[in-house]
Amino acid sequence: MLLRTPDPDFLEIRHEGVDLHIVLRRRPTARRLTLRVSNATGEVIMTLPSRTSLAVAQKFAVSHGGWIVARLAKVPARVTFESGADIPLRGEVHRIVHRTGRAACTVERAGEEAMIVVSGDAAHLSRRVRDFLQREARRDLTSAAEVYAARLGERPRRITVRDTRSRWGSCTASGELNFSWRLILAPPMVLDYLVAHEMAHMREMNHSVRFWNLVESVCPNVDEAERWLKRYGSELHRYG
Repeated sequence: MLLRTPDPDFLEIRHEGVDLHIVLRRRPTARRLTLRVSNATGEVIMTLPSRTSLAVAQKFAVSHGGWIVARLAKVPARVTFESGADIPLRGEVHRIVHRTGRAACTVERAGEEAMIVVSGDAAHLSRRVRDFLQREARRDLTSAAEVYAARLGERPRRITVRDTRSRWGSCTASGELNFSWRLILAPPMVLDYLVAHEMAHMREMNHSVRFWNLVESVCPNVDEAERWLKRYGSELHRYG
């Protein structure tokens, strides 16, 4: 029996002078070729059924070169953590400002301007901003969890903060909660809703009508937060 040659990790095509890098993911459950462009990373991803040849995949990619270029043009520009950059903190724009002095990261205001002031070696500014945001996220998540523990009568075993891509939060069967630190960039009602959502799973490990009734009984901003996430959520991945 002949063995299939392993797929390459990606295909490369050229469309009107633009080189395109396409990540390949073969899925046995896929029924057809599909292409998508991640708003979070700008990555172009092609999903292939098990029996689709690379030649067919290549032809499909070339025929959709114009669509890929147009879609990439709509991906939000990346914003690095550097002095002068504007980033949201709890839904409010803050400017990153670097100062000399002992290493620290604080929030300050000058009139109507909000700032994240980073002191210390400029080479470590990006890491300090990220560490600061993660600490603030953990603080807000822990505070919200205390509120919903009182309302739901359930307390999480542990809260973990990560940089997740596929979901904003999750709850394990053992009561461990995981959240994206990027929720600290969103308006507070979004983080509050996500905590309510995941803690409700400690009583209803599903998305049944009973689950949603439970969430809505303890959290006042379910619909507003869901709308915000659908409209703006992917943009949170452009920072850092």
